[in-house]
Amino acid sequence: MEDFEDEDGPLELTPEPDLAVEENQKKGLWGKLKRGLFMTHTEMLERLDAAMEGRTVVNEETLEVLEESLLGADLGVETTLELIESIRSDVRPGQTDLLALRDRLADEVSLMLLDAPQPEPLDGSPTVHLIVGVNGVGKTTSIAKLGRWYQQNGSKVIFAAGDTFRAAAIEQISLWGERLGIDVVRQNAGGDPAAVVFDALQAARARGADHLIVDTAGRLHVKVNLMKELEKIGRVIDREAAGWRRRTLLVLDATTGQNAIAQAREFNKAVQADGVILTKIDGTAKGGMAVAVARDLRLPVLFLGVGEAAEDLVEFQPRAFASALFR
Repeated sequence: MEDFEDEDGPLELTPEPDLAVEENQKKGLWGKLKRGLFMTHTEMLERLDAAMEGRTVVNEETLEVLEESLLGADLGVETTLELIESIRSDVRPGQTDLLALRDRLADEVSLMLLDAPQPEPLDGSPTVHLIVGVNGVGKTTSIAKLGRWYQQNGSKVIFAAGDTFRAAAIEQISLWGERLGIDVVRQNAGGDPAAVVFDALQAARARGADHLIVDTAGRLHVKVNLMKELEKIGRVIDREAAGWRRRTLLVLDATTGQNAIAQAREFNKAVQADGVILTKIDGTAKGGMAVAVARDLRLPVLFLGVGEAAEDLVEFQPRAFASALFR
């Protein structure tokens, strides 16, 4: 399990916004994003630099190297071909240089990411977040990071240990709750996940929580059981959480590349996700799969995991991501 540094004390919220602090926070997030995409960014640019050696302008050979680089970064075949054809149509022989090419790539990828359907924004109503994904993708750690993210935005958070299939999952989320100061509603291993959610909703209402984040079992290989389990949880939420918003977030591991895309397709057959948390973006040269998720699956990436600390969660911003990838 990923770990993080313990907090020195309770989180204190500043009553009035401090513009200097906000600017530093933005720079900090940009730095995390740049560091997270360092491997992908470096590998692509090294290949392009090598292809441009001895040349001052982009030619067909450069585009072939670019195509290989985009495929290697797991942007996906269809996305890569679309980008290459778009760039080829605009490349002017003897005029387009590498910097112009990188700017064009960043602009094109931004548009692709912005084109993915976006979930309705949370309007301040209390929200239930169902977190789904196969075991091993960083689901429990992502729940902790998401809880911390909402904490830092001044919200009260409760966790529900709804993955009762694995005793280790209950222990992991309980440990995170203890370290973050977030209440965890749990039952014994083998219990009914819907009953856990029922108890968690009662607790969330009683304690004035803004966000209830629910772990779920990652048993994709028994999709029918997963579907029934999530449907039962959904009925509990419909009955017990009138006035609450619901979001289903799919956790994908960036290091698995196109396998993660296949996982996402299977999960969407069982439950329609509203968005994606892409984990381990800091440990792979396959960061381009965020583009494939948006372009091929028509799912928006909402958060990126860019490190091991609880604070290492970046809200996804398409233009900043594309710039970090290519510029």
